[in-house]
Amino acid sequence: GPAAAPAAGPAAAPTAGPAAEFRGAWVATVDNIDFPSRPGLSSPELRRELDDIVARAVELKLNALVFQVRPAADALYPSPLEPWSEWLTGEQGRAPDSGFDPLAHVIERCHAEGLQLHAWFNPFRCWHPAAKGEPHASHVTRRAPQLCVDYGPYRWMDPGDPIAAKWSLAVIQDVVRRYDVDGVHIDDYFYPYPEDKRPFPDDRSYGAYRRGGGSLARDDWRRQNIDRFVQRMYELVHAEKPWVMVGISPFGIARPGVPPGIRAGVDQYAELYADVPKWLAEGWLDYLAPQLYWPIDQQAQSFPKLLAYWHSVNPRGRAIWFGLLTGRCLAAEAPARPDELAQQIELVRAADGAMPGHVHFSFRALRADDALARNALRTRVYEERVPVPTLPWLGERR
Repeated sequence: GPAAAPAAGPAAAPTAGPAAEFRGAWVATVDNIDFPSRPGLSSPELRRELDDIVARAVELKLNALVFQVRPAADALYPSPLEPWSEWLTGEQGRAPDSGFDPLAHVIERCHAEGLQLHAWFNPFRCWHPAAKGEPHASHVTRRAPQLCVDYGPYRWMDPGDPIAAKWSLAVIQDVVRRYDVDGVHIDDYFYPYPEDKRPFPDDRSYGAYRRGGGSLARDDWRRQNIDRFVQRMYELVHAEKPWVMVGISPFGIARPGVPPGIRAGVDQYAELYADVPKWLAEGWLDYLAPQLYWPIDQQAQSFPKLLAYWHSVNPRGRAIWFGLLTGRCLAAEAPARPDELAQQIELVRAADGAMPGHVHFSFRALRADDALARNALRTRVYEERVPVPTLPWLGERR
């Protein structure tokens, strides 16, 4: 059954952990955050780096990796739809030598070691300022530039263009069909974060919607575009493989002032056009991983208040596995609480004894073998390996 709520005192002894818990880490490939260490490595080097990531995850007693396979309309696997990523090989469209497939390899290594592998997609970002080279001829910005818009230093596929949405859904469907992934995961980029109050340039797609008889105001139409994308992604993944989990990792605050006293620099509902509580209420996801990237004691973004809030808007009892900013918790300019990370994990467990879980951002933070990481994870919160919770509404694996 659920573990007893842990004591909150700073000197709390290790508590018996839960019998099942999602213990994930994001492995970011955009701009080489976590993998590969630099572009252009040989296939044996790529393989070794992935093996080291999996071995480290096993050593720390994690049970899942959330691996970024599509950072910017590019691919960390051989895709019939999109080019190989520049961050992998140093040049967009260039394949790794000897046909190496990083996604296939990391799935195989994870499964051999009893870990899940969730494939993480960015649905609409199609060009990142960290890119050094040019887009390949097969990239969406070259093949279908009419689907893309410039916004700040980025380029985006326009979520209001039905073909852009179909394109991204086709990419996700292809991976689910061809790879034995345990989950599909999207993060917090729906419409992009605002750039200096500039409007997102979607006059073309909104005009087409209005000419086609649509009557929604632009903000409501944008939210509808994201709602539909989320709903279709959920249905499409489960139509392919009913056992594959669909996870979404939004910004950790639904709206400023929700719950009362919470402040935020972005209004997710009004600026990213993401109505996250609606998706929970509709059941358009299997797990939600809100990014609670703030310290326990930070009142304006109170970790305990936000933790309770997300559980309070979950009528269908979906899994809520919180994103933790582990890099900051373990950093040298350490938090006020020396065991911030352990206490955050204990608060998450206390809030849901049945299906607890959390995801570390990002894998890089778990590589440093310092005393904080060892004490927080090895000796205090991950005493033994446990399985990922079973989500009872999912279909049986075939």
